[in-house]
Amino acid sequence: MLDTSNPNNYEYTTKHLEIHILGGLKTNKLESLRVTISIQKPKQHNILRHNIDLYNDNQVEKFTRKIAERLEIGTSIARRTLQDLTKELENYRFLLLEEHEKQYQPYFKEITATEEKEAITFLKRKDVLKKTNELIGKSGVIGEEHNRQTMFLIFTSRKTNNPLHCISLGSSGTGKTHLQSKVAELIPEEDKVEITVLSANAFYYFNRTELQHKLILIEDLDGAESVLYPLRELQSKKRITKTVVHKDSKGTTRTIHLTVEGPVSVAGCTTQEYIYEDNSNRSFLLYIDESAEQDQKIMDYQRRASAGKLNEQEEVESRELLKNVQRVLKPIRVINPFAEYLELPKSVFKPRRTNSHYLQFIEAITFYKQYQRQKQYDEVTGEEYIKTTIEDITETNELIVQVLLRKSDSLSGACRNHLENLKKYLDQNNQTTFTNAEIRRNLRVKETTLRRYNNQLLLENYIKKVKGKKGQLYHFEILNIDEYKELKALIKKSLDNCIVQINLATSS
Repeated sequence: MLDTSNPNNYEYTTKHLEIHILGGLKTNKLESLRVTISIQKPKQHNILRHNIDLYNDNQVEKFTRKIAERLEIGTSIARRTLQDLTKELENYRFLLLEEHEKQYQPYFKEITATEEKEAITFLKRKDVLKKTNELIGKSGVIGEEHNRQTMFLIFTSRKTNNPLHCISLGSSGTGKTHLQSKVAELIPEEDKVEITVLSANAFYYFNRTELQHKLILIEDLDGAESVLYPLRELQSKKRITKTVVHKDSKGTTRTIHLTVEGPVSVAGCTTQEYIYEDNSNRSFLLYIDESAEQDQKIMDYQRRASAGKLNEQEEVESRELLKNVQRVLKPIRVINPFAEYLELPKSVFKPRRTNSHYLQFIEAITFYKQYQRQKQYDEVTGEEYIKTTIEDITETNELIVQVLLRKSDSLSGACRNHLENLKKYLDQNNQTTFTNAEIRRNLRVKETTLRRYNNQLLLENYIKKVKGKKGQLYHFEILNIDEYKELKALIKKSLDNCIVQINLATSS
């Protein structure tokens, strides 16, 4: 019998010979069985060591004669022993392969009938979006009420044929990665791929359908810069293909095509908005809440965690319910009968892509509420589908205002946050003008950062320079304090007008 208790030194002992397989077995090349053998008679010190492919008949025959000559044993005994050893090693290698496949096969949880019923009951609630947001909060996601719900719905869209994507933006240390990872904990393990660093060609070597309807999580876009191009192709074309040269076992060179199918949903984090503009155009941009109120919420949570006063059981139960909710959602086509009445505000930059995102987000909400919709069937193809309702569009409009507001803004996210903080400071201090020194001191902004913000604000005509009193520094003045509120009102009015048009069309 083959003794494999020592993985680096298998032992095979018969009446006539004692054999050791040094270094174990390789499982990556099944067409050969190359091993390093140490062979001797029992209780003797005349040892023969040899490296051999046991599937090569010529090598085995030569080795048989060498054993017979060196150890003074019959060739028939040596040949039979090597044949039996080969069979034992072959069987053991198959066992190793089975264990390897079990170890690396994707995790998949079969939910119980009780869990399935609870998840479907939850999805049938009329206030399912509100309750989902509450559960996300109970699972341990602190604050970020708007961003966390939007992100969860974007992650859910991975199960549709037109998934959405998102990029979390904010300065260093504000919790971008934390928010993404905490919301990702609500997605089943079998449906996500987490990436820290990938080589340029890594995506092309996934199995053809391995990434289909998966959520791809990138901790920091800076660490995955080499794969941003194939990611963009996966987002846009829903497949990537690479042609490579391959040499087969006979040495013949030929070209093969490596194809990986989508669709996928991609989420990433970065502090550098403009560097990843091509990826940003394909994604929802979620700006992290950097307010003092959010800081306070997080610090309060940290203190309660340190004091052992968190309801950890509630967090676990909330996460498991939302995971099961994801598991019971089934692929189904969504038709939006009101799509022709939906128009984006004229202020939105790059309206073609943003319009597509808007319609896809409505579909994602309808898809999430599939257990509240009556299934219908296409008369020609027999395909099953559900329809979007006016309520779905209304709920989408409430969530997407902030996204469209950022898409309509000529300022970067960081510069806009600075300008709004600046407005708040001036309002609190009943001022209309400010100096750089004053802002650096009171808003704690670094000089280089403040200079960059000022240059952008001056260039876009959000502020202007005004002379101070004699002997004093230059002052700055905001040209229109209410411009952001006016832009938000304009966007909201445009979205509300779409609902009005739909109601008029359906009532007539």
